[in-house]
Amino acid sequence: MGLANWLTVLRILLIPVFITLLVYKQRGPALAVFLAAALTDLLDGYVARHRGSQSRLGAFLDPMADKLLLMSSFVTLTWLRVLPFWIAAVVISRDLILVIGALAIHMAGGRITPRPTRAGKLATFFQVVTVFLGLLAPFYRWPAGLRGVIWLAAIFTIYSGLQYIVQGMRFLNATHADETREPDETRLFH
Repeated sequence: MGLANWLTVLRILLIPVFITLLVYKQRGPALAVFLAAALTDLLDGYVARHRGSQSRLGAFLDPMADKLLLMSSFVTLTWLRVLPFWIAAVVISRDLILVIGALAIHMAGGRITPRPTRAGKLATFFQVVTVFLGLLAPFYRWPAGLRGVIWLAAIFTIYSGLQYIVQGMRFLNATHADETREPDETRLFH
């Protein structure tokens, strides 16, 4: 397991620390841990690309770590009444739909190789900014622009979710087409 994967594992291990600090109202240290987790996200991608150490494990762990960090952040900040419930519902619903879709494709015998879309990257960016501003909210009484960022996060989350659903349908259709295609008879005799 290379350095990039170890950085991803570190990000996963920081999640319970971050949530515990949030629950016990240690907002400053929670913010520092969140920023450290975000930094590991940047570093693991950089290391994997520049060292050529991209792996199947990393391709699975990295987005999983991101989802776990963001979903737990939204749930906790909603529970603490810092963020409105509806934005947590949007973020979590999209991710659950995507996981169920990926499982359905896998169970249908398909291989899924999703590529992040621009909308997906923007959704993640605005989700991270929403969490960051939510962490700052108790210090600044709802920083200016938090509502706008929440709406941008919601719009890009929904839009990217629809894009990923369309990608998933293409994977399912490709899997179905491969199953129904008749074998090439000329290959049988060579």
